[in-house]
Amino acid sequence: MAGDLPPRKTLVVGAGGQLGRALRVAHEGSAHVEFAERADIDLTSGSLVDARRWTDYDTIVNAAAYTAVDAAETPEGRASAWAVNVAGTTALARIATEHAITLIHVSSDYVFDGTATRAYTEDDPVAPLSVYGQTKAAADYVVATVPHHYVVRTSWVIGDGRNFVSTMLSLAERGIDPAVVDDQRGRLTFTTDLARAIGYLARRRAPYGVYNVTGAGATTTWADVARSTFALAGHDPSRVTGVSTRDYFARASGPVAPRPGNSELDLAKITAAGFTPAKADTALADYVERYVEGRASSGGEA
Repeated sequence: MAGDLPPRKTLVVGAGGQLGRALRVAHEGSAHVEFAERADIDLTSGSLVDARRWTDYDTIVNAAAYTAVDAAETPEGRASAWAVNVAGTTALARIATEHAITLIHVSSDYVFDGTATRAYTEDDPVAPLSVYGQTKAAADYVVATVPHHYVVRTSWVIGDGRNFVSTMLSLAERGIDPAVVDDQRGRLTFTTDLARAIGYLARRRAPYGVYNVTGAGATTTWADVARSTFALAGHDPSRVTGVSTRDYFARASGPVAPRPGNSELDLAKITAAGFTPAKADTALADYVERYVEGRASSGGEA
């Protein structure tokens, strides 16, 4: 109808990261989704109010974060983590509240101490061990003040670029036999599936609140993920040696952030909302297959 206002848009902040790139692929060609990298919108700039004409948007996806968990234990890293993860998120929350925008914020298993003997639900109290975990927990509370909000809590994220799985594949190819932590449990979450879940929540307008989103299936350890990765790529999984977290970091030259021993997140709520997370082991197999095919087509170059 003549005179109708154009539909309001979705803005993805942090589009240069692993999740941001997956969201870009998922919404490629969409005229109503914009992507902002740090050069476009810096959450620490203090000038977010003037960064966009916010009345044009109905959804903001906050995929930006300071994720260097060990560096966050240093004085400089602590300041950066709080600036990005808390102050930056607070600025977005104020904008979302003022303009009736839905804010979708990505959280982490690091908000928990990992001592539970069961999967963590969305209602469990947070008890972060690390500076990074503290900043993510603080941001969760801030986002909860926005009338229209989703906190998407995830764990063990794998996307394109450098990550745990790609590192294991590189070690396998180079004949390096790694020692990998075997006393932390959780599930992998691939950014393609995380992007799919975020799109589902935004599109379906599920009840607002916190949602756990990880890969589905049985929990595993980082050492088992490494062994599976070796095997899927045609290498001997016995080359991977399991080691405790304490022993793994015993010779670390700098600060080490404490990790939760149990990162399993309960998926009942997101499943009840109608979203089916991908099986973590199937997604891993697909990822390794694409990696191997990509290496073959490029002549073995990364």
